[in-house]
Amino acid sequence: MTASHILLLIGGYFLLLLLISYFTGKNDSNLDFFKAGKQSPWYLVAFGMIGASLSGVTFISVPGWVQSSQFSYMQVVFGYLFGYFIIAYILLPIYYKLNVTSIYEYLEQRFGTVSYKTGAFFFFISRVLGASFRLFLVAIVLQQFVFDAWNVPFEVTVALSILLIWIYTFKGGIKTIVWTDTLQTLFMLIAVGLSIYFINQKLEWSFTEFLASSELKQYSKILFTDDFFVKNHFLKSFIGGIFITICMTGLDQDMMQKNLTCKNLKDAQKNMVSFSLVLIIVNFVFLLLGALLFIYAERFQIATPLMDGTPKSDLLFPEIALNSDLGMTVAITFMLGLIAAAYSSADSALTSLTTSFCVDFLEIEKKEEAKRKKLRKSTHIAMSVLLIIVIIIFKHVLDRNVIDGLLTVATYTYGPLLGLFAFGILTKYKIHDKYTWIVALVSVAIIYTIAKIPADYLGGYIVGYELLPINGLLTFFGMFLIRKK
Repeated sequence: MTASHILLLIGGYFLLLLLISYFTGKNDSNLDFFKAGKQSPWYLVAFGMIGASLSGVTFISVPGWVQSSQFSYMQVVFGYLFGYFIIAYILLPIYYKLNVTSIYEYLEQRFGTVSYKTGAFFFFISRVLGASFRLFLVAIVLQQFVFDAWNVPFEVTVALSILLIWIYTFKGGIKTIVWTDTLQTLFMLIAVGLSIYFINQKLEWSFTEFLASSELKQYSKILFTDDFFVKNHFLKSFIGGIFITICMTGLDQDMMQKNLTCKNLKDAQKNMVSFSLVLIIVNFVFLLLGALLFIYAERFQIATPLMDGTPKSDLLFPEIALNSDLGMTVAITFMLGLIAAAYSSADSALTSLTTSFCVDFLEIEKKEEAKRKKLRKSTHIAMSVLLIIVIIIFKHVLDRNVIDGLLTVATYTYGPLLGLFAFGILTKYKIHDKYTWIVALVSVAIIYTIAKIPADYLGGYIVGYELLPINGLLTFFGMFLIRKK
């Protein structure tokens, strides 16, 4: 598949998204941009959230992670399931009762303005980094397989990617996102299914023969319970998965904004529960695809692609889909799946960043009616520019598997949110609000220090995703120290 073919495919795909944007953005009101008029069908939100949760990181990085970690990621996914039930039956009732636009408004009502701004700030940092991780991944694929052939700089590739997202979200906002996410999820799942089918066909296997093969057994170990000191021990991964879900979904304006577009609490809970069950199956299929990619690469002696002279396992899937002899069907569906996976999370991230900044920091609802729409649109542009800058920085500093990097960042940025919300929900204490930001920063500093302790100093213990709940616990304890007697 040539670079020209890929570019034409991307162009056709975005024309389809622009068509959806045209019909969903006709109203162009702040209410539709922020809440979709609270009229979204729950099943539509649930299906679209699959794509938003998986994103380009899962589409490429999870399969690329299989060689080094086998199927240990499923231990984290099992934790996700429990986390989603906590969101459905503890957090969603609070948000719907308060009828919030930004979920961090809860912190203002519970503690005060400083706590509110602190929570919104940590979400803002979390989402900028998370969205940039996801977009960075699709940008390096487009760069390697499309724009390098035309000597287009990486910076231009990134700017074009963000510009396309801005074009189809600047009017409809979350109302457009609910519908585009549904389309993008469909493309992504079709791409994975067809890739598995055609690779098995090339290996002369049926799907059941692949599942029973000795080659798969080399990659398919799920439970790691032998050594508690390693990073991927079951208990550490499972507990980490619970808290990652609570934080990266339940305490995340991006993901919750879609749930808050449902007509009522009951619909939002149905969305969350059904979505969580489907997500387990989908993640397992991605890991199967990862094992199949490495089996195929070994059989046909395909080397892991290099990026800046270093093997990059995240690029194995695009290398096989676009440059091996699997055929045009796999190449086309891969590109559609990749674009869908990347932009299904990136477009909603841009919308949620705009929402959070307008509501939480600019206090748009207190402004004159005539100025609100103009303020929202200028903020939307500013958030786009910010994402471009951060993604370009990532190219020069990122040296790890992208999903591992994403989950590591979450342990720092979402921990204070976890502690703030937990203290608000589980206790009845009032606090000295002006000290909240100090508690949050001290907690992050302590966690960063713990993460940097060499394993030798801890008897060989490797710190993993358990840093997230520890971070939340430290923030919780700090809140207890600044409580009003």
